[in-house]
Amino acid sequence: MSSTTTSEPAPNKGGIARFLDTIERVGNKLPDPAMLFLGLMFFVWLLSAGLSYLSFSEIDPRSSETIVINNLLSAEWLTTWMTNMVKIFTGFAPLGVVLVAVLGVGVAERSGYINAALKAMLKVTPAKMITPAVVLIGVISSVATDAGYVVVIPLAGVIFHAMGRHPIAGITAAFAGVSGGFCANFIPSGLDPLLQSFTQSSAQLSDPDMMVNPLNNWFFASASCLPIVATIWYITDKIVEPRLQKNSPIADDLDVASDMHSTSKQETFAFRVASLVMLALIGLLVAAAWGEGSSLRDADGSLTSFSAPMMQIIVPLIFIFFVIPGVVFGYLNGSFKNSDDVVAAMSKTMETMGHYIVMAFFCSMFVWAFGQSNIGVLMAVKGANFLQAIGMGAPATIVGMIVLVVLINLAVGSSSAKWALISPVLVPMLMQMNISPDLVQAAYRVGDSSSNIITPLMPYFPLVVVYCQKYVKGTGIGTLVATMLPYSIALAIFWTIFLLAYWALGLPLGLGASYVYPAPL
Repeated sequence: MSSTTTSEPAPNKGGIARFLDTIERVGNKLPDPAMLFLGLMFFVWLLSAGLSYLSFSEIDPRSSETIVINNLLSAEWLTTWMTNMVKIFTGFAPLGVVLVAVLGVGVAERSGYINAALKAMLKVTPAKMITPAVVLIGVISSVATDAGYVVVIPLAGVIFHAMGRHPIAGITAAFAGVSGGFCANFIPSGLDPLLQSFTQSSAQLSDPDMMVNPLNNWFFASASCLPIVATIWYITDKIVEPRLQKNSPIADDLDVASDMHSTSKQETFAFRVASLVMLALIGLLVAAAWGEGSSLRDADGSLTSFSAPMMQIIVPLIFIFFVIPGVVFGYLNGSFKNSDDVVAAMSKTMETMGHYIVMAFFCSMFVWAFGQSNIGVLMAVKGANFLQAIGMGAPATIVGMIVLVVLINLAVGSSSAKWALISPVLVPMLMQMNISPDLVQAAYRVGDSSSNIITPLMPYFPLVVVYCQKYVKGTGIGTLVATMLPYSIALAIFWTIFLLAYWALGLPLGLGASYVYPAPL
């Protein structure tokens, strides 16, 4: 898979290729991601100190009071930061998720179980369908919250490498599916009631009797899966992978996906037994979740709400579902001789996470500082007020809202945090234009998802950089942003067009949903 490095762009490259090469070169001249987050934290400190002396008329939707920028360079805030530094780091949401899941996946990988599973999959999956299969799995994985980031994305790289394709193309395709298609799914997830709760409370600022169904966008989200998969499939095979083959040669010392086309009798037997163990574990989980009185359900009997224990144990389930079959396979196949080998597999896996842990430390400090400063709140509310002031027609307003969400997403990574900030402004505002809260929420989904994959402030972005560095050592933030930019632009354009066409055809957005407010009787 090695190829000759091209240090300068070829003279006959098209404008798009030169543009992406420029983004990659400029981006990779930035410091190491860990130092970049440190620099951004200092920048936020300085900016907050300057803005703290200014008064703003904008109202914070969370407190209904005027927005005040906190001076993070004051003695009070520096003391708060220092006393909470350890908690900020250990409480950084992706950190524990990634490390626990990687421990389990590492055992399954180093025992050979994952390679055996990939061999079995490759025998029954046509080569031309690998890309859409990976993307679709990535889109569906959002049901299990963070599972896509720690399981689907790295395995996609292994799958592509085993097929003789560029592994980073697999990683980026899966990343686009997991994160770019985050708000589209055939299966209702915890995201639906989470967004609905903010939409309803915001709508009730204008109409206290307004009720929003938790599945008000389900039909649109389901229908969106097809164009999303098709778009990512085309961008991967026609734009991203050809560019990677020219510009990003694969490291020669890879220890992944070796001998993916032959299987011994011992390995076949071990794989079948381990897979039966996996199926037994799944059966036990289904039995435990069955029935309205299951302890894995929330108070309303739901398995998919964020408060449901089922959703809260996804990461432990990933650990168990990979460790146990991995250990069984390892002993039967001979790759594990004793318990020391299992511990060694976990230790070896954790060695590869050192760089990510360092990045996570500085990223957590920056994210905390940005949130505490209230700069993100100010940006979101000012943007929403600007959209209201220009007074465009309904379709143009929806497009403008999507653009606004894309821009805000570059600074505020959390989907729920962004909607909590801007929905109290946008939802009542658009209701005055007879646009229903259901349609406003659908537009938010489009803007939020399509730009997730190009913002380094998204908590899992540094992790994807680490995945890429496994195959191409020099991969940096610039490389990943340049690679993901075609996906982001295409998703934003085509998904917006799809929403407008869906709206024009009058197709139902979801259960109990309407396009207009007040809703027709």
